[in-house]
Amino acid sequence: MRLYQALCNVGSFRTSFDFGAREVAHWFPGHMAKGLKQMRANLKNVDCIIEIHDARIPFSGRNPAFQETLDVKPHVLILNKMDLADVSNEQIILKKLKRNGVKNVLFTDCLKQRDDNVKKLVPMVVDIIESNPRFNRDENTNYCLMAIGVPNVGKSSLINSLRRTYLKKGRASRVGGEPGITRAVLTRIQVCERPVIHLLDTPGVLPPKIESVETGMKLALCGTILDHLVGEEIIADYLLYSLNRLGEFSYVEKYGLQEPNDDIQYVLKRIAVKLGKTQRVKAITGVGDITIRVPNCSAAAYDLIRAFRKGELGQVMLD
Repeated sequence: MRLYQALCNVGSFRTSFDFGAREVAHWFPGHMAKGLKQMRANLKNVDCIIEIHDARIPFSGRNPAFQETLDVKPHVLILNKMDLADVSNEQIILKKLKRNGVKNVLFTDCLKQRDDNVKKLVPMVVDIIESNPRFNRDENTNYCLMAIGVPNVGKSSLINSLRRTYLKKGRASRVGGEPGITRAVLTRIQVCERPVIHLLDTPGVLPPKIESVETGMKLALCGTILDHLVGEEIIADYLLYSLNRLGEFSYVEKYGLQEPNDDIQYVLKRIAVKLGKTQRVKAITGVGDITIRVPNCSAAAYDLIRAFRKGELGQVMLD
């Protein structure tokens, strides 16, 4: 009976997300504008563009400002963090990307100690470069690549993974769980010995204006925009809506809920109680003010978002 009731409740959940009058902040700080300018200035020394994006949003949030860059250089799209994404429809994704003009695509998990797909990158890149004119770089036997993408999709992780795979060396680029770790175009980093390949790490660059609020919400959920610019509870609400829409109810067991729920305030209060996350507030009574403890929904929202980003709420595809 409880299962039947739960399924009935799921049927009444939201079928669309009400963004209301919300606007995703336009996040284009000075280091992003400077980075984009430096990237364009370095193009003449680059043989191939490696664009890294989050596999959970293969179609959303790719910076259109990169398009002019991609049009003049060979291009490979790396869909990273595949361990967090539902890639059961990989062929459908590849066909759709091909229709959009993206032919060379690899799914990777660059945080794995050994990723077989990363091993495919160098042969793919060499083949692409050798089948395209190199113009002023014809006489140069070394190859230079440039890693581009929006923030926090794994550009530095890819560089470190290539170095582990081909040079048996440790990391050369700093990585982190928040956008904005790489602040400037760095010096060339060698990632392969045979052939000699260097790769330029670059700062993550968002478009000055994100195409839609929903695209911005997906980017925020995947950690490419700083949470406080959008609001943790709003991001958590969109996450809850997305999980329910996809039929991914692992959050119920993780946080000890009785059944799936579509009310973010109810869910956050339950999470806060389970995790012991409370805060003191003053309550006005007829005989004076008293201090009481209430669930800390902001802390619960942060925990829910972090669990999603760590893959603890299942593998999902937001696009």
